[in-house]
Amino acid sequence: MTQLRFIDLFAGIGGFRLGFTQAGYQCVFSCEIDPTCQAVYANNFGETPFADITKIDVRSLPDFEVLTAGFPCQPFSICGKRKGFEDTRGTLFFHICRIIEAKQPAIAVLENVKYLIYHDSGKTLAIILESLEELGYYVSYALLNSKDFGVPQHRERLVIIASKKQVFNFRNLSLIKPIPKLKDFLCKDDKFEYLLPDEYTLIDNPKHQQSGLIFTGYRTNKSIWKKGVRPNTEHLSRVHHQPNRIYSVEGIHPTIPSQETSGRFFIYIPSEDRVRKLTINECYKIMGFPEYFKSCEILGSSYKQIGNSVCVPMIYQIALEVKKELSQPISKLIQTNIYSSKQLSLFS
Repeated sequence: MTQLRFIDLFAGIGGFRLGFTQAGYQCVFSCEIDPTCQAVYANNFGETPFADITKIDVRSLPDFEVLTAGFPCQPFSICGKRKGFEDTRGTLFFHICRIIEAKQPAIAVLENVKYLIYHDSGKTLAIILESLEELGYYVSYALLNSKDFGVPQHRERLVIIASKKQVFNFRNLSLIKPIPKLKDFLCKDDKFEYLLPDEYTLIDNPKHQQSGLIFTGYRTNKSIWKKGVRPNTEHLSRVHHQPNRIYSVEGIHPTIPSQETSGRFFIYIPSEDRVRKLTINECYKIMGFPEYFKSCEILGSSYKQIGNSVCVPMIYQIALEVKKELSQPISKLIQTNIYSSKQLSLFS
């Protein structure tokens, strides 16, 4: 098979591009509106993405086989009327559909947050799926977790794949076992920020959660949380606020969010019996970004960008399976209409 081409929409800092180029694809177009992300993208890939997806002239786009997009979940203007493609007008998702309709790629790979599944009681996702079906695609979706692809991070993301050829089989993805531990991804030498012993409290018998997280303590120096808190319940005001939780490096790390621009991710290192912040370099490592990747020099922007990005090894495995499925003959199930895109599978 000749080299497959793809376009990188809502590109961010290039997580999709890293995964697909590592799998042997050629990126022929990129689009990202955030100037700080554009700068990082250009610094790593040698091109500045087109800014505004709403202004793309589809006639000027080069040909490509695969479309990728980590699109934002923008509220739908008339969500719930179940008119499929028509219901997406006025949203950013519509512009993805507009490009798909004009260029007819073999496959579109879309990524979003887990809660898109439940948004508006599932009506938003239903319209997205129906819109892609109306454009002539078999559509399937799955909830994938970064921890299953070789990085120590519990990060669930919804992946939607629309294929001209046949229903994409998520169960063919190669998962990596056992799940790695966070301690194996820590930097040996960096600008470490340790907490003082009176700034945190460790709990007895840390709970090993089914997700792989080990909640081991919480910060205690934040006076804002002490006001109005009943005696002996101080920890309860911290357990449910991510910036004040502490997790053991013997487990994995929770999802790195884009909202935490101060990088308040605290880890307990049993071998040192100390608590410190996860460094920005470690954040990039547990998202699967290569060490040579050049992140934004503004620390707050860098934390936001990596929290908004995608798990590169997960995207890489998707890219490999997409390539494999494009090279295979059309499934007999599709030919006999036994299996249709209405039968959506949730992969776990």
